Amino acid sequence: MSSSFASNVQARAQEVAKEDYEKAKVLLSEAARSGSYLYPFRGIIYFITHRSLWKPFYSRILPTLGLTAGVTASMFFFTYLPQLAILVFVNGPLAVFTTVLLILSESSTIVNLISRNFLLQDALLDTFDGTLVAKDAIGIVSEGRQLKSGQDPIGRLGKVLKTPFSKFTPKALVRYVMYLPLNFIPVVGTIIFIILQGRTRGSSIHGRYFQLKGWTSSQQRDWLERHSAPYATFGTIATVLEMIPIVSIFFAFTNTVGAALWAADIEQKNTQMTQGTAPNLRESAKKAE
Repeated sequence: MSSSFASNVQARAQEVAKEDYEKAKVLLSEAARSGSYLYPFRGIIYFITHRSLWKPFYSRILPTLGLTAGVTASMFFFTYLPQLAILVFVNGPLAVFTTVLLILSESSTIVNLISRNFLLQDALLDTFDGTLVAKDAIGIVSEGRQLKSGQDPIGRLGKVLKTPFSKFTPKALVRYVMYLPLNFIPVVGTIIFIILQGRTRGSSIHGRYFQLKGWTSSQQRDWLERHSAPYATFGTIATVLEMIPIVSIFFAFTNTVGAALWAADIEQKNTQMTQGTAPNLRESAKKAE
């Protein structure tokens, strides 16, 4: 009896593992086809080679660098040893490194919470819209703000007509705290934690794009569910880049540029993600409502 039960459990476990493996293959394939993993790096190159987009970055670099350095130094000074003492019981010698990753993640979250709500919101908004203007996606930008004449994409940005990026929500903070104990699992737990944070981050990178499109909540939800893997991939890479101390502000802007480049390609139907979306998405969403 017990042998039969064990065999059934083992067979069921193998079936579930096979299903999860097939699902993972599909998600990875979708992410690869979309090219979403390239956009954070394309954002770096595009930002560096287009000086016209640097003005918002320059306007916030000093206060944000000071905030990043202060938060990161304080976190290492006050929390490294206490957290190391806890993680060493589950991670052993690797705790020296996993504790560093954990503190960098915690510091990044604190800096994002403060900077995106009080220091960077307007600058990142201008960077996103300016990148769309530079990519000739003028029509969609005009749906959310006034545009002036001229060649400078940042200089062309006028008064904002639609609500800017969403602020850091309490739900995101609660989710972060819930997943924090994953770091007690050696190496794998920290990787899973970063991926989960990336998935959350990915779902918000096109918040401005959705606002400019005028999509309802159900339309946004439908789009994100259809393309969960590409957004999670972008979000994970963006999260890792912004965990790097001091230069995290630079990557916050390049990730915004990358997200805008991606939005411009979607708008101009230059990605495989545009198949069966846009008009079809709006119609299906209206039916759902």
